[in-house]
Amino acid sequence: MEGNKLNLTLKVWKQANKDAKGRFETYELKDISTDASFLEMLDILNDDLERKNEEPVAFEHDCREGICGCCSLYINGRAHGPLAGITVCQLHMRNFKNGETIWIEPWRAKPFSIVKDLIVDRSAFDRILQAGGFVSINTGGTPDANLIPIPKEKADLAMDAAACIGCGACVAACKNASAMLFVSAKVSQLALLPQGQAEKQQRVLAMVSQMDKEGFGSCTNTGACEAECPKKISISNIARMNREYFSASIKSN
Repeated sequence: MEGNKLNLTLKVWKQANKDAKGRFETYELKDISTDASFLEMLDILNDDLERKNEEPVAFEHDCREGICGCCSLYINGRAHGPLAGITVCQLHMRNFKNGETIWIEPWRAKPFSIVKDLIVDRSAFDRILQAGGFVSINTGGTPDANLIPIPKEKADLAMDAAACIGCGACVAACKNASAMLFVSAKVSQLALLPQGQAEKQQRVLAMVSQMDKEGFGSCTNTGACEAECPKKISISNIARMNREYFSASIKSN
C-alpha cells in the first residue's frame, strides 16, 4: 500500500459555537497518501483551506499517540472511526477506499457542548474527577512501591481501569449518553487498591452525584461503550461501581 493515493469527499460538521446552527460542509481532497494518519489528512485539508483564504476546520489534538484522548471524532457513524481499540490519531488512511465519502462529526451528547466545529467541551469529566477521583489521605512520606502488598489480580484490574484516557467515546457511543464506563473506571482504579480504601465510600457517592448533575444519561447495559472504547475498558467496572455505590449508600444512611 505504500505510496498509494486516495481521492476523497469529506462531509465535515461545521458549527461556530454551541448556540449556532450547525451544518455539513463538503470538501474534496486529492492525492492523499494511504500512509497518512487521519489527523494528518485533516491537516492537509486545513492547509488547503488556508491557502484559499477559507476558514479551516477546528478539531482538537495533542499527543497524537493515543494517550491524551483529545482527538475525539465520530467518523462514518462510529466513535474514533472504523477500527476497534484505537483513537483517531492512530487511524490511517489505508483503512479507507479511493473515492470514498467520509462523514466527520463531533461527539453528540448534551453534557459535551460544541466549542467549535469538531471540538466539544469535555470539562464535565474534569468536574467528576474533582469530585472524588483522587486519594487525599495524609500518609506521610512516600513508601516504596513494594512495601504495600497487592494481589496481582487486583493490581492488573486496577491498571486496566487506569488505562481510561477520558476521551468520551463511551458517552458518544451510548444511546443514553451515559458516562458510567468512564466514572466506573476511575472509581475502580482506586477502589481496587489499598490506598483508595479509606475514602472509597465518599468517593463513589460524590462522583456519581456529580455525574448526574452534569446531565449524563443512565446505563441500560447495551455494551456500546465497551465496544467503542479505544482502551477496551470492561463494563465489569460498571458492576463494581454499582456495588460500591449500593454499599456506600446503605452505610451513609
